[in-house]
Amino acid sequence: MKAKELRELTVDELKRKLDDLRRELFNLRFQQITHQLKNPVRIRRVRKDIARILTILKEKEMEQ
Repeated sequence: MKAKELRELTVDELKRKLDDLRRELFNLRFQQITHQLKNPVRIRRVRKDIARILTILKEKEMEQ
């Protein structure tokens, strides 16, 4: 997901998306350990999306 799209979301929506991505990352790591992960690049993408959301949340916090 692009940062521009994330900046348009509200804080609550960002927090929900962050929770979803953290759950997805947990599941991807579990799949990796059990050798069922088909797309290992997905872990990197999810981690970067989490970092983007955390950065945008921090930016919104600083604005207030």
